[in-house]
Amino acid sequence: MIYRLLSHVPHILFKPVYDLYERYLLEKVKSGNMPKHVAIIMDGNRRWARKLEKPPWYGHYFGSQKLEEIIEWCIDLGIRTLTVYAFSTENFRRSPEEVNALMNLFERKFKEAAKDERIHGHKVRINVIGRRDLLPENVRKAIEEAERSTRKYSDFILNVALAYGGRSEIADAVREIVSDVLAGKLKPEEIDENLIKRYLYYPNMPDPDIVIRTGGEVRISNFLLYQIAYSELFFVDVYFPEFRKIDFLRIIREFQKRQRRFGR
Repeated sequence: MIYRLLSHVPHILFKPVYDLYERYLLEKVKSGNMPKHVAIIMDGNRRWARKLEKPPWYGHYFGSQKLEEIIEWCIDLGIRTLTVYAFSTENFRRSPEEVNALMNLFERKFKEAAKDERIHGHKVRINVIGRRDLLPENVRKAIEEAERSTRKYSDFILNVALAYGGRSEIADAVREIVSDVLAGKLKPEEIDENLIKRYLYYPNMPDPDIVIRTGGEVRISNFLLYQIAYSELFFVDVYFPEFRKIDFLRIIREFQKRQRRFGR
Protein backbone atom coordinates (compact mmCIF):
# COMPACT_ATOMS: atom_id res chain seq x y z
CA MET A 1 0.00 0.00 0.00
CA ILE A 2 1.28 3.48 -0.87
CA TYR A 3 -0.02 6.48 1.02
CA ARG A 4 0.28 9.68 -1.01
CA LEU A 5 0.45 12.16 1.86
CA LEU A 6 0.34 15.93 1.43
CA SER A 7 3.74 16.49 3.02
CA HIS A 8 4.17 19.77 1.15
CA VAL A 9 1.20 21.37 2.92
CA PRO A 10 2.12 23.11 6.22
CA HIS A 11 0.84 20.78 8.93
CA ILE A 12 0.24 23.67 11.31
CA LEU A 13 -2.76 24.70 9.18
CA PHE A 14 -4.44 21.37 9.89
CA LYS A 15 -3.09 20.69 13.39
CA PRO A 16 -6.48 20.75 15.18
CA VAL A 17 -7.86 18.32 12.59
CA TYR A 18 -4.77 16.11 12.81
CA ASP A 19 -4.96 16.02 16.61
CA LEU A 20 -8.62 15.03 16.52
CA TYR A 21 -8.03 12.38 13.86
CA GLU A 22 -5.01 11.03 15.76
CA ARG A 23 -7.08 10.58 18.92
CA TYR A 24 -9.79 8.83 16.90
CA LEU A 25 -7.27 6.50 15.25
CA LEU A 26 -5.53 5.76 18.54
CA GLU A 27 -8.84 4.68 20.07
CA LYS A 28 -9.65 2.45 17.09
CA VAL A 29 -6.18 0.92 16.91
CA LYS A 30 -6.01 0.13 20.62
CA SER A 31 -9.29 -1.77 20.37
CA GLY A 32 -8.02 -3.96 17.52
CA ASN A 33 -5.51 -6.76 16.99
CA MET A 34 -2.09 -5.23 17.58
CA PRO A 35 0.94 -6.35 15.54
CA LYS A 36 3.62 -7.96 17.66
CA HIS A 37 6.54 -7.02 15.42
CA VAL A 38 6.95 -3.98 13.17
CA ALA A 39 9.95 -3.52 10.85
CA ILE A 40 10.83 -0.18 9.25
CA ILE A 41 13.07 0.75 6.33
CA MET A 42 13.97 4.30 7.39
CA ASP A 43 14.35 5.87 3.96
CA GLY A 44 14.46 9.48 2.83
CA ASN A 45 16.77 11.16 5.35
CA ARG A 46 19.17 12.43 2.70
CA ARG A 47 16.46 13.62 0.33
CA TRP A 48 14.75 15.43 3.20
CA ALA A 49 18.02 17.18 4.02
CA ARG A 50 18.59 18.02 0.35
CA LYS A 51 15.12 19.55 0.16
CA LEU A 52 16.14 21.86 3.01
CA GLU A 53 19.50 22.53 1.36
CA LYS A 54 21.32 20.83 4.23
CA PRO A 55 24.12 18.21 4.22
CA PRO A 56 23.21 14.49 4.49
CA TRP A 57 24.23 14.24 8.18
CA TYR A 58 21.46 16.74 8.99
CA GLY A 59 18.84 14.32 7.68
CA HIS A 60 20.39 11.34 9.46
CA TYR A 61 20.41 13.21 12.76
CA PHE A 62 16.73 14.12 12.52
CA GLY A 63 16.02 10.57 11.39
CA SER A 64 17.56 9.32 14.65
CA GLN A 65 15.29 11.71 16.55
CA LYS A 66 12.27 10.31 14.68
CA LEU A 67 13.29 6.77 15.62
CA GLU A 68 13.20 7.75 19.30
CA GLU A 69 9.61 8.94 18.78
CA ILE A 70 8.64 5.68 17.07
CA ILE A 71 10.06 3.64 19.94
CA GLU A 72 7.77 5.59 22.27
CA TRP A 73 4.77 4.99 19.96
CA CYS A 74 5.44 1.25 19.97
CA ILE A 75 5.77 1.14 23.74
CA ASP A 76 2.52 3.07 24.13
CA LEU A 77 0.71 0.66 21.79
CA GLY A 78 2.20 -2.50 23.26
CA ILE A 79 4.09 -3.45 20.08
CA ARG A 80 6.84 -5.53 21.64
CA THR A 81 9.37 -5.83 18.80
CA LEU A 82 10.66 -3.11 16.49
CA THR A 83 13.32 -3.78 13.85
CA VAL A 84 14.82 -0.88 11.90
CA TYR A 85 17.09 -0.80 8.87
CA ALA A 86 19.78 1.71 9.83
CA PHE A 87 22.69 0.96 7.47
CA SER A 88 23.08 -1.66 4.77
CA THR A 89 26.22 -3.39 3.55
CA GLU A 90 25.75 -1.44 0.30
CA ASN A 91 25.71 1.88 2.16
CA PHE A 92 29.48 1.61 2.66
CA ARG A 93 29.73 2.70 -0.99
CA ARG A 94 28.58 6.21 -0.09
CA SER A 95 31.08 9.04 0.24
CA PRO A 96 33.64 8.66 3.06
CA GLU A 97 32.36 11.91 4.59
CA GLU A 98 28.79 10.61 4.87
CA VAL A 99 29.84 7.17 6.12
CA ASN A 100 32.09 8.70 8.79
CA ALA A 101 29.32 11.05 9.90
CA LEU A 102 26.92 8.11 10.19
CA MET A 103 29.40 6.02 12.15
CA ASN A 104 29.94 8.88 14.60
CA LEU A 105 26.16 9.22 14.94
CA PHE A 106 25.77 5.48 15.60
CA GLU A 107 28.49 5.57 18.26
CA ARG A 108 26.87 8.52 20.01
CA LYS A 109 23.35 7.11 19.89
CA PHE A 110 24.33 3.67 21.20
CA LYS A 111 26.26 5.28 24.06
CA GLU A 112 23.23 7.44 24.86
CA ALA A 113 20.92 4.43 24.71
CA ALA A 114 23.06 2.52 27.20
CA LYS A 115 22.31 5.20 29.81
CA ASP A 116 18.86 6.36 28.66
CA GLU A 117 16.35 6.33 31.52
CA ARG A 118 13.51 5.69 29.06
CA ILE A 119 15.24 2.58 27.73
CA HIS A 120 15.81 1.21 31.20
CA GLY A 121 12.44 2.37 32.53
CA HIS A 122 10.56 0.47 29.82
CA LYS A 123 13.02 -2.46 29.90
CA VAL A 124 14.00 -2.20 26.23
CA ARG A 125 16.52 -4.76 25.03
CA ILE A 126 18.79 -3.56 22.22
CA ASN A 127 20.14 -6.00 19.62
CA VAL A 128 22.25 -5.20 16.58
CA ILE A 129 22.08 -7.52 13.58
CA GLY A 130 24.54 -7.44 10.71
CA ARG A 131 28.22 -7.94 9.87
CA ARG A 132 29.80 -6.17 12.82
CA ASP A 133 33.31 -6.90 11.59
CA LEU A 134 32.72 -4.25 8.90
CA LEU A 135 32.10 -1.55 11.51
CA PRO A 136 34.79 0.66 13.11
CA GLU A 137 35.98 -0.43 16.54
CA ASN A 138 34.47 2.60 18.29
CA VAL A 139 31.02 1.72 16.91
CA ARG A 140 31.39 -1.95 17.89
CA LYS A 141 32.32 -0.95 21.45
CA ALA A 142 29.31 1.38 21.71
CA ILE A 143 27.03 -1.40 20.44
CA GLU A 144 28.46 -3.84 22.99
CA GLU A 145 27.86 -1.28 25.74
CA ALA A 146 24.21 -0.79 24.73
CA GLU A 147 23.58 -4.53 24.39
CA ARG A 148 25.33 -5.37 27.65
CA SER A 149 23.38 -2.77 29.65
CA THR A 150 20.00 -4.01 28.31
CA ARG A 151 20.54 -7.74 27.85
CA LYS A 152 18.43 -8.73 30.87
CA TYR A 153 15.33 -6.97 29.53
CA SER A 154 12.56 -8.63 27.55
CA ASP A 155 9.53 -6.32 27.77
CA PHE A 156 10.41 -4.63 24.49
CA ILE A 157 12.96 -5.55 21.80
CA LEU A 158 14.68 -3.04 19.53
CA ASN A 159 16.65 -4.65 16.70
CA VAL A 160 18.94 -2.36 14.72
CA ALA A 161 20.08 -3.70 11.34
CA LEU A 162 23.55 -2.24 10.90
CA ALA A 163 26.06 -3.25 8.21
CA TYR A 164 23.20 -5.55 7.28
CA GLY A 165 22.12 -7.30 4.12
CA GLY A 166 19.41 -9.94 3.80
CA ARG A 167 21.41 -11.99 1.30
CA SER A 168 24.51 -11.71 3.48
CA GLU A 169 22.52 -12.98 6.46
CA ILE A 170 21.34 -16.03 4.52
CA ALA A 171 24.84 -16.69 3.15
CA ASP A 172 26.35 -16.46 6.64
CA ALA A 173 23.68 -18.85 7.98
CA VAL A 174 24.36 -21.37 5.20
CA ARG A 175 28.09 -21.17 5.89
CA GLU A 176 27.54 -21.99 9.58
CA ILE A 177 25.14 -24.82 8.78
CA VAL A 178 27.63 -26.38 6.34
CA SER A 179 30.36 -26.05 8.96
CA ASP A 180 28.21 -27.83 11.55
CA VAL A 181 27.30 -30.59 9.08
CA LEU A 182 30.98 -31.17 8.28
CA ALA A 183 31.77 -31.22 12.00
CA GLY A 184 29.11 -33.86 12.58
CA LYS A 185 26.93 -31.57 14.70
CA LEU A 186 24.09 -31.69 12.16
CA LYS A 187 22.71 -34.18 9.68
CA PRO A 188 21.65 -32.86 6.24
CA GLU A 189 18.14 -34.29 6.72
CA GLU A 190 17.74 -32.10 9.83
CA ILE A 191 17.90 -28.91 7.76
CA ASP A 192 14.50 -27.27 7.39
CA GLU A 193 13.02 -23.77 7.58
CA ASN A 194 12.98 -23.72 11.37
CA LEU A 195 16.60 -24.82 11.64
CA ILE A 196 17.71 -22.08 9.23
CA LYS A 197 16.01 -19.48 11.47
CA ARG A 198 18.22 -20.66 14.34
CA TYR A 199 21.31 -19.67 12.33
CA LEU A 200 20.21 -16.16 11.38
CA TYR A 201 21.76 -13.10 13.06
CA TYR A 202 18.98 -13.02 15.66
CA PRO A 203 18.09 -16.70 16.16
CA ASN A 204 14.36 -17.45 16.07
CA MET A 205 13.35 -13.81 15.84
CA PRO A 206 9.56 -13.59 15.32
CA ASP A 207 8.72 -12.67 11.73
CA PRO A 208 7.56 -9.08 11.26
CA ASP A 209 3.80 -8.62 10.98
CA ILE A 210 4.30 -5.29 9.20
CA VAL A 211 7.11 -3.85 7.08
CA ILE A 212 6.99 -0.09 6.52
CA ARG A 213 9.17 1.78 4.04
CA THR A 214 9.18 5.57 4.06
CA GLY A 215 10.52 7.81 1.32
CA GLY A 216 8.23 6.77 -1.53
CA GLU A 217 10.36 3.94 -2.90
CA VAL A 218 8.54 0.63 -3.52
CA ARG A 219 11.12 -2.07 -2.90
CA ILE A 220 12.56 -4.12 -0.03
CA SER A 221 16.26 -3.31 -0.62
CA ASN A 222 17.71 -6.53 0.78
CA PHE A 223 15.97 -6.21 4.18
CA LEU A 224 15.02 -9.31 6.22
CA LEU A 225 14.57 -11.39 3.07
CA TYR A 226 14.07 -14.66 4.95
CA GLN A 227 11.79 -13.25 7.65
CA ILE A 228 9.25 -11.19 5.66
CA ALA A 229 7.77 -13.94 3.49
CA TYR A 230 4.28 -13.27 4.87
CA SER A 231 4.65 -9.76 6.27
CA GLU A 232 2.17 -7.05 5.30
CA LEU A 233 3.99 -4.37 3.28
CA PHE A 234 3.31 -0.64 3.46
CA PHE A 235 5.11 2.00 1.37
CA VAL A 236 4.70 5.57 2.59
CA ASP A 237 5.30 8.59 0.39
CA VAL A 238 6.92 10.79 3.06
CA TYR A 239 10.57 11.09 4.04
CA PHE A 240 11.47 9.39 7.30
CA PRO A 241 12.02 12.59 9.38
CA GLU A 242 8.48 13.68 8.38
CA PHE A 243 6.83 10.38 9.34
CA ARG A 244 4.05 11.19 11.83
CA LYS A 245 2.25 9.21 14.48
CA ILE A 246 -0.93 9.62 12.45
CA ASP A 247 0.79 7.85 9.52
CA PHE A 248 1.88 5.04 11.83
CA LEU A 249 -1.62 4.63 13.25
CA ARG A 250 -3.19 4.59 9.78
CA ILE A 251 -0.88 1.75 8.77
CA ILE A 252 -1.71 -0.28 11.86
CA ARG A 253 -5.41 0.37 11.34
CA GLU A 254 -5.14 -0.88 7.74
CA PHE A 255 -3.19 -3.92 8.96
CA GLN A 256 -6.02 -4.70 11.39
CA LYS A 257 -8.50 -4.73 8.51
CA ARG A 258 -6.52 -7.25 6.47
CA GLN A 259 -7.16 -10.96 6.59
CA ARG A 260 -3.84 -12.77 6.81
CA ARG A 261 -4.01 -16.25 5.27
CA PHE A 262 -0.30 -17.21 5.27
CA GLY A 263 -0.77 -19.05 1.99
CA ARG A 264 -3.84 -20.98 3.14
